[in-house]
Amino acid sequence: MANDTADQLAALAERSGLTVAVAESLTAGQVAAALGAAPDSVVWFRGGVVAYATEVKQQVLGVPDVPVVSETAATAMARGVRSLMDADLAVATTGAGGPDPQDGEDPGSVWFCVATREDAQAVHRQYDGDPAHVVHQSVQYALELLLSAAKTVTGSAPVSVTDNRV
Repeated sequence: MANDTADQLAALAERSGLTVAVAESLTAGQVAAALGAAPDSVVWFRGGVVAYATEVKQQVLGVPDVPVVSETAATAMARGVRSLMDADLAVATTGAGGPDPQDGEDPGSVWFCVATREDAQAVHRQYDGDPAHVVHQSVQYALELLLSAAKTVTGSAPVSVTDNRV
C-alpha cells in the first residue's frame, strides 16, 4: 500500500508542481525510500534528512532542547526540513519504536508533522507490535499524511487519513 500512496502523491505532485521533503528519525529513511522509488521523483522530491541522533535533530533541523518524541520536536523537524530543502510540503516522523520506552513515551508512540509554507500540523499515533511493525505503520501513515496535505494544498479534495481512505 505504501507504493500505491507514494504513486498517487507522485502523480499529484508532478501534475501540480508541488515539491516534497522529509525529516525522519524513527522511520530511518524509509519514507524517503518510498518517495524516491515513486514515478518521476526527481521532478518533485527535494530530498530528506535522517536525523536519528538528538544532536542532528537540533543542529540540522532546529529542534529545541525538548524530548525528541514530542509534538514540538516533530513540528520543528518538519518546518526545518521544509525550509532546508525549499519544499512546498514536508513530513516528519519521530517516535519510540520499542521495545523500550523513550523520553517517557511508551513503545509505539509516534509523532508526525506535516508542514507547508504557511502552516504545520502535528498528530500523534500509538501503535502496537514489535519495532518493525511500528516502523512499517509509521511509514504508511506518513505517506498518507503527505498525500492528504498535497490534496489540500493543490485544491484537490482533502482526504481524512484517520479513516484510511486515500
